Amino acid sequence: MGFRVVFPESLSLFPYSATTQSYMTQSLRVGVIGVGHLGRHHARIYGTLPSATLVGVCDADASRGQVVADECGVASFQDLDKLLALVDAVSVAVPTSAHCAVVTTCLERGCHVLVEKPIASHVWEGEQLVELAKVRGRILQVGHVERFNPIVEVMRPLVSQPGFIECHRLSPFQPRGTDVDVVRDLMIHDLDLLLSLGLGPILQVEARGMPVFTDLPDIANVRILFESGCLANLTASRISTGRLRKIRVYQRDRYLSVDFGGKEGVINTRKSLEDGTFEVESQHIKGDEGDALTRELGCFIQSILGKASVRGVSGEEGVEALRVATQVVSLIQQHAGPKPS
Repeated sequence: MGFRVVFPESLSLFPYSATTQSYMTQSLRVGVIGVGHLGRHHARIYGTLPSATLVGVCDADASRGQVVADECGVASFQDLDKLLALVDAVSVAVPTSAHCAVVTTCLERGCHVLVEKPIASHVWEGEQLVELAKVRGRILQVGHVERFNPIVEVMRPLVSQPGFIECHRLSPFQPRGTDVDVVRDLMIHDLDLLLSLGLGPILQVEARGMPVFTDLPDIANVRILFESGCLANLTASRISTGRLRKIRVYQRDRYLSVDFGGKEGVINTRKSLEDGTFEVESQHIKGDEGDALTRELGCFIQSILGKASVRGVSGEEGVEALRVATQVVSLIQQHAGPKPS
């Protein structure tokens, strides 16, 4: 394979082994593989993190890679191995179908990896990646970025033994991301979040969905019953006229409504009065103005340095979210009607 790399005059590179165990400078050399819509933001943010030094980017589209490299003042690589030889860690933001092959290469070269969700196209691929990361002694995290939304940090301690949860994640149609269905494209964010709430094992899943603009399901509705007794109802659509990212949590004496997009919500709490009656007290909650992706990438870097105060989404958790998403897609396919002729 041919190799072309353009170094800005201000960039000084020296031989560095990605397998080095001691990061003496406490600043990790990082790269971004795939600089489309999401990867471009990864590259931009790495350039602002105090414990990271962005070395370069790699993209199958050489012109796009060069544009992003120029924006960030770093090198543009067309040969992945050349980039991997110079970095400690990478973000992988290539199409989902390429996750397994690219992440495998990165781990085998000794790099820590943050891969965008879903971890892979298939559960067995994700399991292989998790095992390889263990064998290589490298951190593998998955980009379930909603976990790092500031309002989630506020919401999480307020959730206690919920009985019913509603999730809505709607967005207008965009061609990017349509290499996978809406479940693995959008709904997987909410599946991961639910699995992180400690609701217990899943007892039952019901799902319906259908393709509209693509050959894969573009809209889906799922009902999940957990061992705790909680019933979750999730709707995801990538063909809506507007955007909505919201969760509603119902539990004894408390109802939470949280808007992920606005980073705010409302808690409605039952308050008993002295006369034996009660009133409902409403309280507005709001997350700080921090950016979720910046928090996620910062957590990834600090995890490698052993300084993380917040736990990232592990490869194992990424596999579990994909496992449920795969089950949902399978159920949708089982109930799908005949394809139009």
